[in-house]
Amino acid sequence: MAQLAETPSGKAISLVEARQEDATLILTLNNPPANALSIAMMEALQGALERARDNDAVRAIIITHEGKVFCAGHDLKEMTAHRADEDRGREFFARTMGLCSRLMQTIVRHPKPVIAAVGGVATAAGCQLVASCDLAVAGSGARFATPGVNIGLFCSTPMVALSRNVSRKQAMEMLLTGEMIDAETAHAFGLVNRVVAPDEVNQTAMKFAQTIASKSPLTLKIGKEAFYEQVEMSLGEAYEYTARVMVENMLARDAEEGIGAFIEKRKPEWKGE
Repeated sequence: MAQLAETPSGKAISLVEARQEDATLILTLNNPPANALSIAMMEALQGALERARDNDAVRAIIITHEGKVFCAGHDLKEMTAHRADEDRGREFFARTMGLCSRLMQTIVRHPKPVIAAVGGVATAAGCQLVASCDLAVAGSGARFATPGVNIGLFCSTPMVALSRNVSRKQAMEMLLTGEMIDAETAHAFGLVNRVVAPDEVNQTAMKFAQTIASKSPLTLKIGKEAFYEQVEMSLGEAYEYTARVMVENMLARDAEEGIGAFIEKRKPEWKGE
């Protein structure tokens, strides 16, 4: 069910707009100016991702945004309002962080590759959202930060995704200073894959998605899962695990078809089996 918000004029809008273009599902964060990760926004995004999981027509997913801000992180006004609760907001804060952690893990564990198309500012949990995606394209004017330290709230959960994408020194620089970094620095850090002109962000993300969508969906699912599993293992464990994955992958019909098509110099016909 779509999560709705009300604009200042009283018009109801979907917090996450979903549309499909060929084999790509485009999810647009649609609550500017901040596109904050309120409870409703996270539930809307979670629901859209879950619906895409078993939709064979979807091969890749793009998360983009309306307005100048990709995502400014959690809705601090919503959270602050719950300080008046009897428990000073503990239960609500726990719910918020639990939903956010589930959302980020859903992206990482999703069988379809997820691409962030960032045309503006991504801060705190918004930066975490970018880091959680498999690929990220940034406009030249995009900026990134984990600024919690500036307001007495260390970005501990964003740190999980950030520290798995950039080096420790770079992650600590962002976490300890809370300062904005520009798109080129984010690229140098490894937080984003490409930096393009502002009007080419969604187009470049779509090119990534179209390239990915042309591959075997089963192979992508196997490979994405294996990547995130092995990266947490020791070298020996990783080789042992991925060797088993390769054997099972070789037995898949799509691998048989793909190798046969390569040898026969023809285009493969994927069945997802």
